[in-house]
Amino acid sequence: MAASSTTCFDAIGQQSVTVAGTQAVQEIVPVLASRIRQLREQREQLTDKVETLLEDHPLLTVTASMPGIAVRTASQILLAIYGDITRFNSAAHLAAYAGIAPVTRRSGSIRGEHPARGGNKRLKNTLWQTAFIAAFHDLESYAYQQRKRNEGKRHNDSVICLVHQRCNVIYSMFKNTTLYQPMHLAATTDRAKHAQTATHNQADMT
Repeated sequence: MAASSTTCFDAIGQQSVTVAGTQAVQEIVPVLASRIRQLREQREQLTDKVETLLEDHPLLTVTASMPGIAVRTASQILLAIYGDITRFNSAAHLAAYAGIAPVTRRSGSIRGEHPARGGNKRLKNTLWQTAFIAAFHDLESYAYQQRKRNEGKRHNDSVICLVHQRCNVIYSMFKNTTLYQPMHLAATTDRAKHAQTATHNQADMT
């Protein structure tokens, strides 16, 4: 940007004809560039302050326990939902808010899934970024994506499924304030809870 501006001004300086407004442009552009730089610095400082405040948020540790999510990206997720999961009445509601609910589109004989347009860009970008990281570094995330590929889904479609599945897990973690559990352990825990509930029900009937 700076190099382009310098080239432009050099070219203007070599002209033999004075262009109306040239002097004004030469004075305004550096001022605007300085202002933009200041705004970026202020935004970064504000982000750092907010992330520092979020260090004591009870859901920060919960979020960061999920594969592919570090403290900084966990802060981005909490910022996007204003630190309050009760704003969403279901995992589908959270996915719609993020703009990651898969939408099936057909073009001729080709049928594929695409992320919905719109949504909260901060949350959408963070969920996509962390899903890509998890797909490379977390065996269960990789296995889940490969299972979708084996079902016939294209690469992008399988990633969309992974992003959506992780969003569902995040919602459950937030609602129950529980750390991430690998899928097989979570399934075992659910079965144990159902068995315990059934036992209690039978005891109440006797």
